[in-house]
Amino acid sequence: MKILLFTVFLVSSIFVSSQYFDFVNGIAYFPPPLKQIQAGTNPSNVTCTEGLELVLKQSNGNPACIKPSSVEKLIQRGWAIHVLPDYEKSESNNSVVFTTGNFEVASETVQYLDETSGYLAKPVTDGDYPGIIMIHEWWGLNDNIKDMSEKLASHGYVVLAVDLYEGQVGTTSEEARQLVTSFDRTLWIENMNSAVTYLENQYTPSSMGSIGWCLGGGQSLNLALNNNDLDATVIYYGQLVTEKESLSTINLPILGIFAELDQGIPPETVNEFESVLNELEIPNEIHIFSGVDHAFANPSGDRYAPEASMDAWEKTIKFLETNLK
Repeated sequence: MKILLFTVFLVSSIFVSSQYFDFVNGIAYFPPPLKQIQAGTNPSNVTCTEGLELVLKQSNGNPACIKPSSVEKLIQRGWAIHVLPDYEKSESNNSVVFTTGNFEVASETVQYLDETSGYLAKPVTDGDYPGIIMIHEWWGLNDNIKDMSEKLASHGYVVLAVDLYEGQVGTTSEEARQLVTSFDRTLWIENMNSAVTYLENQYTPSSMGSIGWCLGGGQSLNLALNNNDLDATVIYYGQLVTEKESLSTINLPILGIFAELDQGIPPETVNEFESVLNELEIPNEIHIFSGVDHAFANPSGDRYAPEASMDAWEKTIKFLETNLK
């Protein structure tokens, strides 16, 4: 006679990477992030229980696991400042989908504020070109942003990629966490305004725009709210302002690139942003790309979506061409 043995584990404990996590009815439950870190887990490798979202706390830069429905609310309150994307640098990804223009480009490091330096890229041939302020992600002014400034400059722009981190660059999530929480954000508008003034004084551009990704996307909007010399702004999945009174100070066209799966800046908030812009009769092009997540246009990340990135870049080039030239 054969005897069949069935073992059902409703609750079990397994030891993995110096951390215990429990299985309850097939779901892995992980300890709170702080306990994982205290037990030896690198903050970049903290894991949330299924159904929770990993965010960065404003107060101390530590990761926290919260319900997806609470992410946007806590970011708006200032309790959380970032949804942590699941990506590290990857050599297999690259930026070839971001097309170059017809201009040969020269680049250099320039000092535009006190001891703060940025990365300047411009066409080699003299001409009357628009200026663009480019603002980095939470990683800082790294090679990816420098490469993007050169690509944009090749389409006929003088591009100044600013540095909000005073020369520091994060190469891991932990380093980026420390950087983004160690600076006084109220000083960033002075930083960006100084970059605008630098371009105006050095190159007398025919018009001026701004563009940024993630952290930089929110700061691109912030610059538009605080500088009357801008003629257009581009926001890639940056934190939004939806108050009508605040947005009423803007008098320039806006291009917004967003992701359908973004928990920190969900489609509902993007739609509200667009609705207020329309009510204020502020020209805008708002695009929510389906099936992609926050940071989908970063070629060095696991969320990189080449086709969506290419489409977004083409829309960006067309928008800038229409509004700055």
